[in-house]
Amino acid sequence: MDFSADTTHDDIRAAVRALCSDFPDDYWAEHDQTQEFPWDFYNAVVKGGWLGLTVPTEYGGGGHGVTEAAIVEQEIAASGAGMNGCSAVHIGIFGFEPIIRHGSEELKRRFLPRLVEGDLHTSFAVTEPDAGTDTTNISTFAKKVDGGWSISGKKVWITKAQEAERMLILCRTAPRSDSPKRTAGMTLFFAPLDRERVTVRKIPKMGRNAIDTNELFIDELFVPDSDVVGEVGGGFKAILAGLNAERVISANAAIGIGRAALRRATSYASERTVFGRPIGQNQAISHPLARALVQLDAADLMCKQAAWLLDHGHSAGKESNEAKFLAAEAGFFAADAALSAHGGYGYSKEYHIERYFREARLMRIAPISQEMVLNYVAEHVLGLPRSY
Repeated sequence: MDFSADTTHDDIRAAVRALCSDFPDDYWAEHDQTQEFPWDFYNAVVKGGWLGLTVPTEYGGGGHGVTEAAIVEQEIAASGAGMNGCSAVHIGIFGFEPIIRHGSEELKRRFLPRLVEGDLHTSFAVTEPDAGTDTTNISTFAKKVDGGWSISGKKVWITKAQEAERMLILCRTAPRSDSPKRTAGMTLFFAPLDRERVTVRKIPKMGRNAIDTNELFIDELFVPDSDVVGEVGGGFKAILAGLNAERVISANAAIGIGRAALRRATSYASERTVFGRPIGQNQAISHPLARALVQLDAADLMCKQAAWLLDHGHSAGKESNEAKFLAAEAGFFAADAALSAHGGYGYSKEYHIERYFREARLMRIAPISQEMVLNYVAEHVLGLPRSY
């Protein structure tokens, strides 16, 4: 890896920071409170040309890699937007990897330019109430019918389904008992989110409330053959296309939240005077903040290594999972240290730390839990027996 300055990356950081400066903490606090989608921010990201950042240039995209997408998401989160900002645009910046890598040419030309233009809102529908992380145990079923497929089932924790026109949905097209291996018999579709066939129910939650999260109840949704992504029965392979990269990009969002919290805490600790001196002069305050920086920088390096490996075509399962684990822990530690540094004010909404704290906690369970990361490392890196 080359750690010298990269002018392209510097330009990306500067441009995203300038964009985000128009959307201060109060903007995000208001939208978190009202639970309104941040359309002004979304449209600014579209205008700035950041959607479709990893889409190949022949479809109107930026043609960039994981490294650049990760830089954008870290800067958005670090501006104070946190997961409300990142989740508003995450799928548009990176979530179309299954279509880019496995979709037909017709599917790419039909939808990728619309993604770049910002008028195609989508959701990613994999998780189910009775399956959770056990993706091979999903029960939503697509039955073959004339000209396409009829889908029925349930999905849960589906982001942006209130706004979405389409969804990348993973379904069984053959019973698990009839499949030669657990990951076979599943197919990925880029399905229309037809409200006459799909009931969308919003899930009340602790944080990231500017972005909706939903349950889907699907009843005989028709999807044409042309909307199959990849091969029938090869859906698990298709969704794997971007999982490691998603973990790296999400890790950068966690780091960004931590940096936002640390920035506010450092400023507060320098200005707040108790017993005749700034509270930052006390090591009980300064040491946790210094440790937070150390941990954020270390996680950032792991993220950079994982992104570099992915962008250069190398296997990076170990590094991507480690990056996600370290970043989630570092981001939450920084948010917690910032809350402690603010004392009672950290618990109030005025200083925004409580919002960072809620969103940093999310990153320890999404897009994959810390426990599942450790399961992966134990089995695939250390060679220990599978535990689940």
